[in-house]
Amino acid sequence: MKLYISYLSPYVRKVRMVVIEKGLSDQVEMTESAPYDKPDELVNANPLSKVPALIRDDGTSLFDSPVICEYLDSLTDVNPLLPASGEARWQVLRLLALSDGITDAAYLSTMERRRPESEQSDDWVAAQRGKIARGLDALEKDTPAIDAAINLGALGLGAALGYVDLRHGDMNWRDTRPGLASWFEALSTRESFSETVPPA
Repeated sequence: MKLYISYLSPYVRKVRMVVIEKGLSDQVEMTESAPYDKPDELVNANPLSKVPALIRDDGTSLFDSPVICEYLDSLTDVNPLLPASGEARWQVLRLLALSDGITDAAYLSTMERRRPESEQSDDWVAAQRGKIARGLDALEKDTPAIDAAINLGALGLGAALGYVDLRHGDMNWRDTRPGLASWFEALSTRESFSETVPPA
């Protein structure tokens, strides 16, 4: 399988973490791609020219990180990341949705700051950063158990917090969220996290 990636993308990082947790590293070829250049290979894999995009062994493609993550999880029973049914499944998906929402808000505010200064909206950035703060506050009240089995929601949260650190370090989110900070510190010791840290 071939996975089109950008090493700075938090959406890609989540997929890369899944690859490692599932023991699929020797089956997935990582190919860095520049989505804004719309390279033919990437567009053929995903007409939206977005990463991540996965070309499966039969030549068909999958794209969008939740779809790719669920597909990779289905390939082997090793370290199941998404319960098949029941309340446990909904709780993992809820955590994943909140984590992805934080990632979306962090990414959108980052991209807004890359527009020409005269075209930027401080109100837009503030609104997105407000979403990040509220999401982190909710997670502080309901932080995953540190010793809980790893799951897709936890990996999504790890990618989200890593991206907030990378692009919004001035938010100093750990200062008022000690439970979430402790959880993140424990997650950071996992191979899937340490091996996917974005390049400086």
